[in-house]
Amino acid sequence: MAGKRIVRVVTRRGNLRYEFLPDFARRLEGQIVRSVRRRAKYLVIELGSGDALLMHLGMSGSFRMMRAGALKRAPYEHVGHYEDAGHPFTGCRDEYDKHDHVVFEMSNGTVVIFNDPRRFGFMTVLSPAEMQEHSTLAALGPEPLARRFGGTDLAKELGRRRTPLKIALSDQRVVAGLGNIYVSEALHRAGLSPRRRASTLVTRTGEPRPALDDLVRAIKDVLRVAIRNQYRTGVNDPFLVYDREGERCPRRGCGGTIKRIVQGGRSTFYCPVCQT
Repeated sequence: MAGKRIVRVVTRRGNLRYEFLPDFARRLEGQIVRSVRRRAKYLVIELGSGDALLMHLGMSGSFRMMRAGALKRAPYEHVGHYEDAGHPFTGCRDEYDKHDHVVFEMSNGTVVIFNDPRRFGFMTVLSPAEMQEHSTLAALGPEPLARRFGGTDLAKELGRRRTPLKIALSDQRVVAGLGNIYVSEALHRAGLSPRRRASTLVTRTGEPRPALDDLVRAIKDVLRVAIRNQYRTGVNDPFLVYDREGERCPRRGCGGTIKRIVQGGRSTFYCPVCQT
């Protein structure tokens, strides 16, 4: 989509998680896509007008791309869906699927289709001022995969938090884009208990302890692996602890058993033996 013009936008229902703006299609049609980027779990398409299309995939959202006029019995490449198992695949589709909710027709003849069975995703168009003031975006913490992100950054947030480590890391104001699954996975890699008080990873002078540097490396590692392999729950789950309650801990020489607890209304999986 980057560098191409949005010729036509079709919303095939009135809402996803939220209602579409009344002028949603009008503000997009005819605009050149200046860039496509990510901020935390949001996708941001910057337009020639200065507006931005803000999108979130929710739990089941995905995009696929087709050539214009090829909707009937045409092969397509399906990108980023849970059926991928990490690889694009070819299939056939009659017209639109009932869960195809938004269609973008691009100037290069590509049709980009947003599919979302559970409709937890959303799309909205924001002006530059609205982007700056957007309540969710303005409160986001640092990007965990940014080169400059390190233990010092995390120490500034965790040093004053007496909450359990899992709860603190799940707060998007502390670090952006970490979800429930990967917090559990990163904590296991780092050998840290999700019950541990967040502030114990920071010295009295506000410096990161070695365990916090280990945690930062674990966060980066687990996210890079997940992105590279396009992990989706339910398809060849590669997770070490998530959803593995009662199984033996995979850490060599540990011998512990994965336990499940509930923190902040979400399931946490960890090994009570090697995560301290």
